[in-house]
Amino acid sequence: MPQLIITEFRNVRSTSSDNSSFSLEINHPVDGWISHEIIPREELTTIDDEKLLGAIGTSFSAYVPPTQAELDDELSASIRLQRDQKLAEEVDPIVSNPLRWAELTEAKQTEWTQYRLDLLNLPQQAGFPNTVTWPTKPL
Repeated sequence: MPQLIITEFRNVRSTSSDNSSFSLEINHPVDGWISHEIIPREELTTIDDEKLLGAIGTSFSAYVPPTQAELDDELSASIRLQRDQKLAEEVDPIVSNPLRWAELTEAKQTEWTQYRLDLLNLPQQAGFPNTVTWPTKPL
């Protein structure tokens, strides 16, 4: 499949200290203005990034390293996503299924209830998101 040659772009900014990766908006011939990332060694792209890089030249905003707050926000989002997956894949199939829940002993129900609460309360742990102690899943 031939690659698209993009001639209109805006809001180009470097996303790496060596200015090899970029975030920008391109005027896609079908989709209009859309976000685009230029990442070295990314081969599966429908856009000719080499020609786009040539057109960009030195017309981009310099790389600005993320702040600690931005890094913490990204880490927090990642941990919450992991937590939400555990809730959806491990906990919900048991606690939201009345038949499976009824088969558990009262002690096991208490363990699962505590596990669910501990997962939900991960963001309230001291040191979150840089220090997280994951609760142990009941057997």
